[in-house]
Amino acid sequence: MAANLGAKAAEKVIGHGDQNRAARTDIANPDREGGKYADPSGEKMKALVWMGKNDVRVVETSKPALIEPHDAIIKVTGSTICGSDVHIMHGVIVQTEKGDILGHEFCGVVESVGPAVKNIRPGERVVNSFCISCGECQYCKQKLTTACEKTNASRLHEKMYGGRMSGIFGYSHFTGGYAGGQAEYVRVPLADNNLLKIPDSVPDEKGLYLSDVLPTSYHAVTYTGVKEGDTVAIWGLGPIGFMACFWALKVKGARRVIGIDNNWRTKYTMDKIPGVETINYTELQGKTVPDRVHEMVPGGVDIAIDATGGEYGKGWTHKVELALNLEQDTSEMINECIYSVKKFGKVGVIGDYVGCEHFLSLLPLAVQVTDLNPVTNHFNIGAVMELGITLVGCGQAPVQRYWEELRDFIVNGTVDPTIMLTHRFKIDDVAKGYYMQEKRQDGLVKCFVETRFSAPRAPGTPELTTL
Repeated sequence: MAANLGAKAAEKVIGHGDQNRAARTDIANPDREGGKYADPSGEKMKALVWMGKNDVRVVETSKPALIEPHDAIIKVTGSTICGSDVHIMHGVIVQTEKGDILGHEFCGVVESVGPAVKNIRPGERVVNSFCISCGECQYCKQKLTTACEKTNASRLHEKMYGGRMSGIFGYSHFTGGYAGGQAEYVRVPLADNNLLKIPDSVPDEKGLYLSDVLPTSYHAVTYTGVKEGDTVAIWGLGPIGFMACFWALKVKGARRVIGIDNNWRTKYTMDKIPGVETINYTELQGKTVPDRVHEMVPGGVDIAIDATGGEYGKGWTHKVELALNLEQDTSEMINECIYSVKKFGKVGVIGDYVGCEHFLSLLPLAVQVTDLNPVTNHFNIGAVMELGITLVGCGQAPVQRYWEELRDFIVNGTVDPTIMLTHRFKIDDVAKGYYMQEKRQDGLVKCFVETRFSAPRAPGTPELTTL
């Protein structure tokens, strides 16, 4: 049902009759509709697909075809697993359908382009933006590309949030139904806007992360307003929080940066980013995280950033409410941020808070669209008002606003993205990598997923992990 809804809505949203700017949605697997969108050569590829809650698998499916004049076909040479991919695996992202190809971060070599593509040529090395930009709407012209008005046809998205965000690769029909890049080939719509060239001096193991992790973490500290001399606390030391610590301390000039988590990632962060302080909240012996923050920085930090997300309950109250679908996003981490900042401080939210999607996925579509709104319980709005705290919803990061600057940072040595790279998998093992990511096993921070098209491993990067 969701795919049909998207196809009809797409006619109005993106204007399929406009051959200059079409970006056909709801083709999350080229074998849909009898292979209508498969490459006519009949070539097959490996791809990771969602098969139901907690069930992702590598399967053989068809290579995608060029569909619109602005399309490009990319031979994928590297992809990765994002923490938000685990939300999809858990089934909390509504409108994910059996057989959808996942993965929103990839790099590769251009194999072919449509006749309207001007700036990208076959043979060039490129990295994608996870958000899909039309390049023409009012937001894309401001490089606020995740607010694109033309690449996501989901009526449910508009109902839940009051407006649509852009399409996203491999992230359900809720964000346009585009096939993802955890595959050997991927179709990139509107290629001139959504692919960035990678110079030969930058190996895939560094260039890949321009697709999401680097822009998202940089956006978190930039949009929240971190500046020289600030004190900053960051909740969650997955790849986004980890790199946000780096940007805040090493590029924005924060005086102190405190990273907060509950496991080995605290030590990893201190080892990889000298100067960052950390709190492992399992070691606080009855104190709360805000208690410890105020001990370290009397009066509170200038800026707190939540890089965790709403899926995981910490206290028993939220765990029960989440389990019973009485709450769809927990407010615990945001409240800790509020309690930890100084008066008139700022709280930035970059972690995934997806509204009531898990609950919605249990209900008929007609009910989803008309009757429900996202639910978060126990949010301390009183403290926000009374203490003059600025709450900043960072939004999904507008990659195109930052990626040229960040590419220059890689080229000139300001940042080495491999500080977060801990594992290398074959695409055959990417499903197993999801379960490692879910459990935070074996020191996994960020992985590189190779395909048959990948270049030899770059020096100094992890050896292949056999699973």
